[in-house]
Amino acid sequence: MCAVRMHEDEVDIDVSLVGRLIAGRFPRWAGLPLRRLESSGTENAMFRLGTDKVVRLPRHPRAVEAITHELRWLPRLAPELPAAAPEPLGRGEPGDGFPWPWAVYGWLDGRNPVPGALEQPGLLAEDLATYVTALRRIDAAKGPVGSRGVPLATQDRFVREALAQLAGRIDTAAVTDLWEQALRTPEHARPPVWAHGDLMAGNLLVSGGRLTAVIDYGTVGVGDPAVDLISAWCLLPAEARGVFREAVGADEAEWARGRGWALRIAVLALPYYWETNPPVAENSRHVIAEILAESR
Repeated sequence: MCAVRMHEDEVDIDVSLVGRLIAGRFPRWAGLPLRRLESSGTENAMFRLGTDKVVRLPRHPRAVEAITHELRWLPRLAPELPAAAPEPLGRGEPGDGFPWPWAVYGWLDGRNPVPGALEQPGLLAEDLATYVTALRRIDAAKGPVGSRGVPLATQDRFVREALAQLAGRIDTAAVTDLWEQALRTPEHARPPVWAHGDLMAGNLLVSGGRLTAVIDYGTVGVGDPAVDLISAWCLLPAEARGVFREAVGADEAEWARGRGWALRIAVLALPYYWETNPPVAENSRHVIAEILAESR
Protein backbone atom coordinates (compact mmCIF):
# COMPACT_ATOMS: atom_id res chain seq x y z
CA MET A 1 0.00 0.00 0.00
CA CYS A 2 1.34 3.41 -0.92
CA ALA A 3 1.56 5.39 2.32
CA VAL A 4 2.72 8.58 0.63
CA ARG A 5 0.55 11.06 -1.23
CA MET A 6 0.67 10.41 -4.97
CA HIS A 7 -1.20 13.50 -6.19
CA GLU A 8 -0.95 17.11 -5.04
CA ASP A 9 -4.74 17.36 -4.78
CA GLU A 10 -5.21 13.98 -3.11
CA VAL A 11 -7.47 13.91 -0.04
CA ASP A 12 -6.81 11.98 3.17
CA ILE A 13 -8.86 8.79 3.46
CA ASP A 14 -8.62 6.47 6.46
CA VAL A 15 -10.63 3.73 8.17
CA SER A 16 -12.28 6.19 10.54
CA LEU A 17 -13.61 8.31 7.68
CA VAL A 18 -14.84 5.33 5.69
CA GLY A 19 -16.53 3.90 8.77
CA ARG A 20 -18.45 7.14 9.25
CA LEU A 21 -19.44 7.26 5.61
CA ILE A 22 -20.72 3.67 5.75
CA ALA A 23 -22.66 4.31 8.95
CA GLY A 24 -24.29 7.41 7.48
CA ARG A 25 -25.19 6.00 4.07
CA PHE A 26 -25.57 2.27 4.71
CA PRO A 27 -26.36 1.80 8.42
CA ARG A 28 -27.13 -1.89 7.88
CA TRP A 29 -23.41 -2.39 7.22
CA ALA A 30 -22.17 -0.25 10.10
CA GLY A 31 -20.05 -2.23 12.51
CA LEU A 32 -18.78 -4.72 9.93
CA PRO A 33 -15.01 -5.22 10.03
CA LEU A 34 -13.27 -2.60 7.90
CA ARG A 35 -9.66 -2.48 6.80
CA ARG A 36 -7.65 -0.73 4.14
CA LEU A 37 -6.40 -2.97 1.36
CA GLU A 38 -2.80 -3.01 0.25
CA SER A 39 -2.85 -1.74 -3.30
CA SER A 40 -0.64 0.00 -5.82
CA GLY A 41 -3.75 1.60 -7.34
CA THR A 42 -3.30 5.23 -8.22
CA GLU A 43 -6.86 6.53 -8.52
CA ASN A 44 -8.87 5.02 -5.67
CA ALA A 45 -8.53 3.95 -2.07
CA MET A 46 -9.91 0.48 -1.38
CA PHE A 47 -11.28 -0.87 1.90
CA ARG A 48 -12.59 -4.35 2.58
CA LEU A 49 -15.94 -4.29 4.34
CA GLY A 50 -16.87 -7.49 6.12
CA THR A 51 -16.07 -10.62 4.13
CA ASP A 52 -18.02 -9.98 0.95
CA LYS A 53 -17.81 -6.28 0.14
CA VAL A 54 -15.26 -3.65 -0.87
CA VAL A 55 -15.50 0.14 -0.65
CA ARG A 56 -13.92 2.25 -3.39
CA LEU A 57 -13.29 5.97 -2.93
CA PRO A 58 -11.61 8.39 -5.39
CA ARG A 59 -8.32 9.79 -4.11
CA HIS A 60 -8.41 13.03 -6.11
CA PRO A 61 -10.84 15.09 -8.26
CA ARG A 62 -9.87 13.54 -11.60
CA ALA A 63 -10.83 10.09 -10.35
CA VAL A 64 -14.40 11.04 -9.49
CA GLU A 65 -15.87 10.77 -12.97
CA ALA A 66 -14.49 7.24 -13.38
CA ILE A 67 -16.62 5.91 -10.52
CA THR A 68 -19.78 7.49 -11.92
CA HIS A 69 -18.85 6.17 -15.36
CA GLU A 70 -18.26 2.67 -14.03
CA LEU A 71 -21.53 2.56 -12.10
CA ARG A 72 -23.40 3.52 -15.28
CA TRP A 73 -21.86 1.04 -17.69
CA LEU A 74 -21.00 -2.03 -15.59
CA PRO A 75 -24.59 -3.32 -15.41
CA ARG A 76 -24.76 -3.29 -19.21
CA LEU A 77 -21.40 -4.94 -19.85
CA ALA A 78 -20.90 -7.42 -17.02
CA PRO A 79 -23.55 -10.00 -18.04
CA GLU A 80 -21.88 -10.48 -21.44
CA LEU A 81 -18.32 -10.95 -20.19
CA PRO A 82 -16.56 -14.28 -19.56
CA ALA A 83 -14.68 -12.99 -16.48
CA ALA A 84 -16.33 -11.70 -13.34
CA ALA A 85 -16.72 -7.94 -12.97
CA PRO A 86 -17.34 -5.83 -9.86
CA GLU A 87 -20.99 -5.88 -8.77
CA PRO A 88 -22.14 -2.47 -7.55
CA LEU A 89 -24.03 -2.81 -4.26
CA GLY A 90 -24.52 0.82 -3.39
CA ARG A 91 -23.53 4.36 -4.29
CA GLY A 92 -22.32 6.62 -1.52
CA GLU A 93 -22.69 10.37 -1.42
CA PRO A 94 -20.33 13.12 -0.18
CA GLY A 95 -20.31 13.56 3.57
CA ASP A 96 -18.23 13.81 6.74
CA GLY A 97 -15.74 15.99 4.93
CA PHE A 98 -15.37 13.64 1.96
CA PRO A 99 -16.33 15.68 -1.12
CA TRP A 100 -17.17 13.09 -3.79
CA PRO A 101 -19.36 10.10 -4.63
CA TRP A 102 -18.01 6.66 -3.72
CA ALA A 103 -19.27 3.11 -4.06
CA VAL A 104 -19.56 -0.30 -2.45
CA TYR A 105 -19.06 -3.44 -4.55
CA GLY A 106 -19.21 -7.17 -3.99
CA TRP A 107 -15.88 -8.73 -3.10
CA LEU A 108 -14.13 -10.74 -5.82
CA ASP A 109 -11.72 -13.50 -4.83
CA GLY A 110 -8.37 -13.89 -6.54
CA ARG A 111 -5.01 -12.18 -6.63
CA ASN A 112 -3.23 -9.90 -9.04
CA PRO A 113 -0.91 -11.75 -11.46
CA VAL A 114 2.78 -10.89 -11.20
CA PRO A 115 4.78 -10.29 -14.41
CA GLY A 116 7.61 -12.79 -14.55
CA ALA A 117 5.89 -15.18 -12.13
CA LEU A 118 2.83 -16.40 -14.02
CA GLU A 119 1.73 -19.97 -13.32
CA GLN A 120 0.10 -20.59 -16.70
CA PRO A 121 1.22 -17.84 -19.09
CA GLY A 122 -0.11 -19.52 -22.23
CA LEU A 123 -3.50 -20.24 -20.69
CA LEU A 124 -3.69 -16.76 -19.18
CA ALA A 125 -2.95 -15.32 -22.63
CA GLU A 126 -5.88 -17.31 -24.02
CA ASP A 127 -8.13 -16.16 -21.16
CA LEU A 128 -7.22 -12.52 -21.79
CA ALA A 129 -7.94 -12.93 -25.49
CA THR A 130 -11.31 -14.51 -24.73
CA TYR A 131 -12.20 -11.57 -22.51
CA VAL A 132 -11.03 -8.95 -25.03
CA THR A 133 -12.90 -10.67 -27.86
CA ALA A 134 -16.11 -10.90 -25.84
CA LEU A 135 -15.94 -7.23 -24.89
CA ARG A 136 -15.41 -6.24 -28.52
CA ARG A 137 -18.52 -8.16 -29.55
CA ILE A 138 -20.87 -6.20 -27.29
CA ASP A 139 -23.04 -3.73 -29.18
CA ALA A 140 -21.14 -0.46 -29.17
CA ALA A 141 -24.07 1.68 -30.28
CA LYS A 142 -24.48 4.67 -27.96
CA GLY A 143 -21.43 3.62 -25.96
CA PRO A 144 -19.21 6.39 -24.57
CA VAL A 145 -16.01 7.33 -26.36
CA GLY A 146 -13.15 5.64 -24.53
CA SER A 147 -10.53 7.96 -23.12
CA ARG A 148 -7.89 5.61 -24.53
CA GLY A 149 -9.72 4.62 -27.69
CA VAL A 150 -8.31 7.62 -29.52
CA PRO A 151 -5.49 7.92 -32.08
CA LEU A 152 -1.97 7.68 -30.67
CA ALA A 153 -1.15 11.05 -32.23
CA THR A 154 -3.34 12.74 -29.60
CA GLN A 155 -0.88 11.52 -26.97
CA ASP A 156 2.31 12.77 -28.61
CA ARG A 157 2.74 15.95 -26.56
CA PHE A 158 2.28 14.11 -23.27
CA VAL A 159 4.73 11.37 -24.20
CA ARG A 160 7.42 13.85 -25.23
CA GLU A 161 6.96 15.87 -22.04
CA ALA A 162 7.39 12.70 -19.97
CA LEU A 163 10.45 11.64 -21.97
CA ALA A 164 12.03 15.00 -21.24
CA GLN A 165 11.58 14.29 -17.53
CA LEU A 166 13.18 10.86 -17.98
CA ALA A 167 16.37 12.12 -19.64
CA GLY A 168 19.35 10.41 -18.03
CA ARG A 169 17.15 7.80 -16.34
CA ILE A 170 16.20 5.63 -19.33
CA ASP A 171 17.37 5.33 -22.93
CA THR A 172 15.16 8.16 -24.15
CA ALA A 173 16.63 8.12 -27.67
CA ALA A 174 15.64 4.49 -28.21
CA VAL A 175 12.22 5.00 -26.63
CA THR A 176 11.61 8.10 -28.73
CA ASP A 177 12.43 6.12 -31.86
CA LEU A 178 9.94 3.41 -30.86
CA TRP A 179 7.29 6.00 -30.11
CA GLU A 180 7.77 7.65 -33.50
CA GLN A 181 7.43 4.25 -35.15
CA ALA A 182 4.10 3.81 -33.36
CA LEU A 183 2.93 7.21 -34.57
CA ARG A 184 3.54 6.14 -38.17
CA THR A 185 1.18 3.17 -37.78
CA PRO A 186 -2.12 3.39 -39.69
CA GLU A 187 -5.00 4.49 -37.47
CA HIS A 188 -8.00 2.32 -36.62
CA ALA A 189 -10.27 2.45 -39.66
CA ARG A 190 -13.03 0.06 -38.61
CA PRO A 191 -16.17 0.86 -36.61
CA PRO A 192 -15.44 1.63 -32.94
CA VAL A 193 -15.82 -1.22 -30.46
CA TRP A 194 -15.69 -1.62 -26.70
CA ALA A 195 -12.35 -1.68 -24.87
CA HIS A 196 -11.60 -1.86 -21.16
CA GLY A 197 -8.71 0.56 -21.57
CA ASP A 198 -6.56 -0.47 -18.60
CA LEU A 199 -5.82 -4.20 -18.67
CA MET A 200 -2.84 -3.93 -16.35
CA ALA A 201 -1.95 -6.63 -13.81
CA GLY A 202 -3.47 -4.55 -11.00
CA ASN A 203 -6.86 -4.71 -12.69
CA LEU A 204 -6.81 -8.48 -13.24
CA LEU A 205 -7.53 -11.27 -10.77
CA VAL A 206 -6.34 -14.82 -11.23
CA SER A 207 -6.69 -18.15 -9.45
CA GLY A 208 -4.61 -21.19 -10.33
CA GLY A 209 -3.00 -19.08 -13.04
CA ARG A 210 -6.29 -18.50 -14.87
CA LEU A 211 -8.16 -15.24 -15.28
CA THR A 212 -11.15 -15.03 -12.96
CA ALA A 213 -12.07 -11.34 -12.89
CA VAL A 214 -11.36 -7.96 -14.44
CA ILE A 215 -11.89 -4.87 -12.28
CA ASP A 216 -11.82 -1.06 -12.57
CA TYR A 217 -13.99 -0.06 -15.52
CA GLY A 218 -13.33 3.66 -15.15
CA THR A 219 -11.71 3.84 -18.61
CA VAL A 220 -14.12 1.56 -20.47
CA GLY A 221 -15.50 2.93 -23.72
CA VAL A 222 -15.69 2.55 -27.48
CA GLY A 223 -13.06 3.43 -30.04
CA ASP A 224 -9.84 1.77 -31.20
CA PRO A 225 -9.62 -1.49 -29.23
CA ALA A 226 -5.85 -1.76 -29.70
CA VAL A 227 -5.35 -0.36 -26.20
CA ASP A 228 -6.57 -3.69 -24.81
CA LEU A 229 -3.45 -5.36 -26.19
CA ILE A 230 -1.27 -3.69 -23.55
CA SER A 231 -1.25 -6.85 -21.42
CA ALA A 232 1.08 -8.39 -23.99
CA TRP A 233 3.91 -6.19 -22.69
CA CYS A 234 2.64 -5.22 -19.22
CA LEU A 235 2.10 -8.79 -18.09
CA LEU A 236 2.76 -11.62 -20.54
CA PRO A 237 6.22 -13.05 -21.21
CA ALA A 238 7.50 -12.90 -24.78
CA GLU A 239 6.70 -16.57 -25.44
CA ALA A 240 3.00 -16.05 -24.62
CA ARG A 241 2.47 -12.89 -26.68
CA GLY A 242 2.00 -14.81 -29.89
CA VAL A 243 -0.71 -16.91 -28.27
CA PHE A 244 -2.51 -13.76 -27.19
CA ARG A 245 -2.12 -12.04 -30.54
CA GLU A 246 -3.34 -15.00 -32.56
CA ALA A 247 -6.35 -15.56 -30.31
CA VAL A 248 -7.34 -11.88 -30.51
CA GLY A 249 -6.70 -11.78 -34.26
CA ALA A 250 -4.65 -8.58 -34.23
CA ASP A 251 -3.11 -7.57 -37.54
CA GLU A 252 0.23 -5.78 -37.84
CA ALA A 253 -1.22 -2.28 -37.48
CA GLU A 254 -3.38 -3.10 -34.48
CA TRP A 255 -0.52 -4.91 -32.74
CA ALA A 256 1.76 -1.93 -33.34
CA ARG A 257 -0.84 0.48 -31.94
CA GLY A 258 -1.26 -1.75 -28.89
CA ARG A 259 2.50 -1.69 -28.33
CA GLY A 260 2.38 2.09 -28.74
CA TRP A 261 -0.28 2.35 -26.06
CA ALA A 262 1.73 0.15 -23.69
CA LEU A 263 4.70 2.45 -24.25
CA ARG A 264 2.62 5.59 -23.81
CA ILE A 265 1.14 4.41 -20.50
CA ALA A 266 4.51 3.33 -19.14
CA VAL A 267 6.35 6.49 -20.21
CA LEU A 268 3.77 8.80 -18.63
CA ALA A 269 3.52 6.79 -15.41
CA LEU A 270 7.25 6.38 -14.79
CA PRO A 271 8.29 9.97 -13.94
CA TYR A 272 5.00 10.71 -12.20
CA TYR A 273 5.18 7.70 -9.85
CA TRP A 274 8.98 7.30 -9.70
CA GLU A 275 9.09 8.08 -5.98
CA THR A 276 5.48 7.84 -4.82
CA ASN A 277 4.39 4.44 -6.18
CA PRO A 278 7.30 2.00 -6.58
CA PRO A 279 5.18 -0.92 -7.93
CA VAL A 280 3.76 1.22 -10.74
CA ALA A 281 7.19 2.66 -11.53
CA GLU A 282 8.70 -0.81 -11.59
CA ASN A 283 6.02 -2.13 -13.95
CA SER A 284 6.59 0.89 -16.19
CA ARG A 285 10.31 0.07 -16.36
CA HIS A 286 9.39 -3.54 -17.09
CA VAL A 287 7.15 -2.54 -20.00
CA ILE A 288 9.76 -0.25 -21.51
CA ALA A 289 12.43 -2.95 -21.18
CA GLU A 290 10.19 -5.58 -22.81
CA ILE A 291 9.38 -3.33 -25.76
CA LEU A 292 13.02 -2.34 -26.20
CA ALA A 293 14.10 -6.00 -26.08
CA GLU A 294 11.46 -6.94 -28.63
CA SER A 295 12.70 -4.26 -31.02
CA ARG A 296 16.28 -5.49 -31.08
